Amino acid sequence: MTSCVRPGCAGHIMGTGYCDTCGHRHAEPRVAPPARPPAAPAADTPGPATVHAVAGVGDLDQHGLVVLPEVPVPDEVLVENPRPPTGGRRCGADGCTMTIGVGYGGQPARASGRCPRCGTPYSFLPQLAPGHLVADHYRVLGCLAHGGLGWVYLAEDTRADGHRVALKGQINVHDALARRTAVEERRSLTDLHHPDIVRIITYAEHHVPGSSPTGYLVMDYIGGRSLQQLFDADDAERIFHGRPRLDHVLTYGCKILGALEYMHERGLLYCDMKPANVIHFGRAIKVIDLGAVRAIGDRTSAYVYTAGFAPPKEEIDRRGWHVDSDLYTVGMTLETLARGIEPARGLAPDSFRRLIDRATHAEPRARFRSAAEMSRQLWEVLREFRSLQFGEQLPESSTRFRATGASLDAGLGAIPSLDHWTARPGEQPVALDVSPPPAAEVAGALPEPVPDPGDGAALLLDTFPPDAPDRVARQWPHESRLGTPETALWLCRAYLRKGEQQAAESWLAEAETQLGERAGHDWRIAWHHGVLHLSRGEVDRAGVCFDAVHRALPGEYVPKLALGYCAEHTSGGRPARAMRFYEAVWKRDSAHTAAAFGLARGHLAGDDRDAAVHVLDEVPATSRHHDAARIAAVRIRAGVLRGSPPTPAGLRDAARRLPGLRLDGGAAAGESRARLVAEVRENALHSRPDQGWGPEFPAGDLLGPGDEDSLRTLLEQSFRQLAAQARTAGRHGRLLDLAHAVRPMTTF
Repeated sequence: MTSCVRPGCAGHIMGTGYCDTCGHRHAEPRVAPPARPPAAPAADTPGPATVHAVAGVGDLDQHGLVVLPEVPVPDEVLVENPRPPTGGRRCGADGCTMTIGVGYGGQPARASGRCPRCGTPYSFLPQLAPGHLVADHYRVLGCLAHGGLGWVYLAEDTRADGHRVALKGQINVHDALARRTAVEERRSLTDLHHPDIVRIITYAEHHVPGSSPTGYLVMDYIGGRSLQQLFDADDAERIFHGRPRLDHVLTYGCKILGALEYMHERGLLYCDMKPANVIHFGRAIKVIDLGAVRAIGDRTSAYVYTAGFAPPKEEIDRRGWHVDSDLYTVGMTLETLARGIEPARGLAPDSFRRLIDRATHAEPRARFRSAAEMSRQLWEVLREFRSLQFGEQLPESSTRFRATGASLDAGLGAIPSLDHWTARPGEQPVALDVSPPPAAEVAGALPEPVPDPGDGAALLLDTFPPDAPDRVARQWPHESRLGTPETALWLCRAYLRKGEQQAAESWLAEAETQLGERAGHDWRIAWHHGVLHLSRGEVDRAGVCFDAVHRALPGEYVPKLALGYCAEHTSGGRPARAMRFYEAVWKRDSAHTAAAFGLARGHLAGDDRDAAVHVLDEVPATSRHHDAARIAAVRIRAGVLRGSPPTPAGLRDAARRLPGLRLDGGAAAGESRARLVAEVRENALHSRPDQGWGPEFPAGDLLGPGDEDSLRTLLEQSFRQLAAQARTAGRHGRLLDLAHAVRPMTTF
């Protein structure tokens, strides 16, 4: 596995081309497949190998994105009757702010004329006609469209065997803003080389007698459809083999963000993302119309953007345009595309909604900080959608949380201890406990956040033992490298593990102080507050905190696991809501057995033993909790569930499963098996008075030939075996009493 080359980062490069820790794109070129930005497959082809396939729903490429449908080159692309844009334009000559190209006094707008204020001539008419030759070798074929600052023409390069290009010119050569923007395009964009960004070939000027020369950007012609055209087209369902799906939209988003991340790394902002500015051709996409591109930090040149996709004008006027502003436009673009998609199952639509909400948040500090960060969450939601919609298992390590081995089975997958019999009142069997685990246990078992690699103390903290926070706390005032938010959060977790809640709360407050205004929008703060609330049993308050984390990281599985538990534990229980969260985690990766046990409890809350056992049977043999899941399945089949005894079919299944259980070796295995056998036999005996002793009763070594006396004899033997395991006289006597109570009646 390739290590990340970013200074101070100990992460590794994933198949997406991004680091699993810091989220940055791997800069080292690869031989095969070609180097790509985050989660962006080859531009001109579907990509080489596919890693997953579901018949009829589209393969996933090597980056985990959907292989897009084929979009052919349209037969007719030229505008037959080019008309000037509506709404007019700012004059711009020597700073003139008059609007030109609109009608006055009830008269229709004129395509050409003079500015009413400064008298500068203008023309919105195409300056080139079919047959015109630009730069001596670009022969114009006609108009393709008009953009915000110029007409776009289709031409063929007579020096390159008729290779087609697009020429983008200025609407008004007298417009100072348009001229300056064209120059900026020429300087900054001809050096961009990215498979998902249209290639700027060169800059050319065309002289028309009697007028000033007009400059044209010469770009590759992309023969396809814009996403706006594609999603509005009458034949969209034919192209997508049905309505477009959420995973198509997410794939477009990842590719767009890959292109924008490339631009951001080079100090450029795109500023005008919208469905009309992305062309789908073949099975690939291109971001086009780079006329609004500006340098990061530029507060002097005029802003070019599309209202409805950009942040509010008041925000732009106040703070300018930033990376998060670009991400805002991507969020609005994806929201627009998603309006007509096929309905999705499970939690995926909610996760997508939360992703859009974060990208377009009214508070800029709450938005994604980089295209790579947003792309990662898009990619995660895509995997969630595919797993819920098509049953694909798409395991992937979290980039935000460390792995955990806790099953949170609440004892359901454990062999009953002797207390199961000796601590209960009376002789009736105890009903199966299907309640969730205690909140404090969950607080200690939830995964911990991965340290921020940008924090100077992240690597240093790994050198300290996690159970010795006092040493780090003593060094805090003296070691400058430790005076960071990450250290304070580390100490919060360490003291919480020791049960010192007051110290944990104090260090969490210190982390908030360190972060300042950012603390209110830092998901790590919300996460630690949630864990602290859980440790105190305040499940409702913990759920509010975990929901904030889910809003910030809508693709991550860990917040969903925490929210599932909170919904399950809430007073009165909310199994349906809890199961939506658990399902989203479990369907995606069967390594997360805590979600499997949560789902099983949800099914049992609805008295559905079959569904609960089915989930537990899906726990793979490679899982460390495989045996616990198999034990739980036996106990569910043979248990008393809220007063309902096991059925003959359930007992038969338990009898089939029990011999194959793999328990710990040695004498301990025999003792464990004896306790489980005793539980099954006792439940079977007490289920008989209601159901009789008919031929459907599962006869065999476990429960005897099928009559009550034989079963009582076997259960008596089991209790005597358990009495031999007792270490105290009281327990030994209690188990012998149970043995005497169940023995068959005899006559003398």
